[in-house]
Amino acid sequence: MSPTGKTRQTGPDRLRDSVLAGDLSFLLARANALTLAAANAALAEHGLKARSYSVLALAADGTRPTQRELAEFLRLDPSQVVALIDGLERRELVERRTDPADRRANVLVATDAGRALFARAQASARAVELGLLAAVPPGDHERLAHLLRTAAGLARPLP
Repeated sequence: MSPTGKTRQTGPDRLRDSVLAGDLSFLLARANALTLAAANAALAEHGLKARSYSVLALAADGTRPTQRELAEFLRLDPSQVVALIDGLERRELVERRTDPADRRANVLVATDAGRALFARAQASARAVELGLLAAVPPGDHERLAHLLRTAAGLARPLP
C-alpha cells in the first residue's frame, strides 16, 4: 500500500494517465509501435515485415512506382528501398523495369507470385488492423483513417 492507503498500480498501467497520455506525437508513436509489432508478427508467416510488405503493396497495386517515389512515400533512405527491393526481387516477387516515361529510372512491378503473396499478406495485415481497432467503434474506423491520412499529408483536398 502507498502512504495514502491506496493500492499503487505498477507497470505500464500506472503511467496510463501521465502527461504523455494527452501528447499526440507520443500517441501516434505508441500506436505505430504497437501496430508494427503486431503487423510484423502476422507478416512473418509470409516472409515479410511491414517495410517489405509496403514495397510489395505499392508494386502490386499497379501504380508502377519508381525507387525514388518509394523512398519519398515510405520516408526511407533510398539505400533502404534498394535493399528491400533486392530482397523481394531475389524471391521473384517483384521486377525492376525501365520506366517508359524516363529511361534512366526503374519502376517496380509485382510478379504473379508477388501479387498472390500480397493478397494473402494483405488479409493477415487486415486481420491485425481489425484486432488493434477492436476498441474503436466500427463507425469511427473511416474517420480515424481520414484523420491519419490528413496527419500523414495524404488526404485529398476537398473539391
